[in-house]
Amino acid sequence: MKVEPHPLNTSFEWATPPGPFRRVTAEQARQFDDLGFFVLEGAFDAPTIGKVRAEIDPFEEGTTTWLREKKGGRHVISDADAITFTTHLVTKSPLLRDFVSGPVFTDLCADLVGPDVRLYWDQAVYKKPEKPQPFPWHQDNGYTFVEPQQYLTCWCALTDATEENGCPQVVPGLHKRGTLKHRWTEYGFQCVDDPGGALPAEASAGSIVVFSSLTPHLTGPNVTDSVRKAYIVQFAPDGAVAVRDGGVRETQDDPDRQFPILSEGQPTS
Repeated sequence: MKVEPHPLNTSFEWATPPGPFRRVTAEQARQFDDLGFFVLEGAFDAPTIGKVRAEIDPFEEGTTTWLREKKGGRHVISDADAITFTTHLVTKSPLLRDFVSGPVFTDLCADLVGPDVRLYWDQAVYKKPEKPQPFPWHQDNGYTFVEPQQYLTCWCALTDATEENGCPQVVPGLHKRGTLKHRWTEYGFQCVDDPGGALPAEASAGSIVVFSSLTPHLTGPNVTDSVRKAYIVQFAPDGAVAVRDGGVRETQDDPDRQFPILSEGQPTS
């Protein structure tokens, strides 16, 4: 598959994080700039991540039950026995709303996004062992084209994420080209085929794989006997817009799920 720019990606320029940094080290900032990702180890202690996991589990069980009522146990790219996506959890849980607004994320956003930032998206992604399945190489901005193209994905490990159970893997360097052209596959959008030089991003429970919305990545199959659990939260500059079919532009400011977390560099709560 030839790597080409997305049709809407006509004038992208990568913005290097300028510093000074609140939480990111100088080395992590360099890795984010050069490779498009880094792992923030031990971002949350075991009791905190245990509460988050316990809060999410019942919602994910509801998603799995709903999927089992569908033909083949599937809906679009969700599969009750392979991988589930449970979205907009901040609209259902005050605990999770507080979690995504906490100091770890506000610091990361101040370091890597800017002074005025909103939550853009949140979802739990549970990879099951019953039906090992890879996920295609994609960029987050390949699913919905957002401007500015460069926003932040925080992949929070709720259980240890390893190569065996489907940790993220990333393709370094391509993030600086902006959003790439994607094609639809049975398992989701794909922007590259079998790229060389991919790097695994293993993360212990409570750690965060921090990467750009423009970093091509996937998660491999879960070949263990346990569910790999992750909570993904994404943050975009205030005023970001999603470009829909026909060029319709929608500002991403839903007050229930896309609330501000930083204003003029200061936490909003």
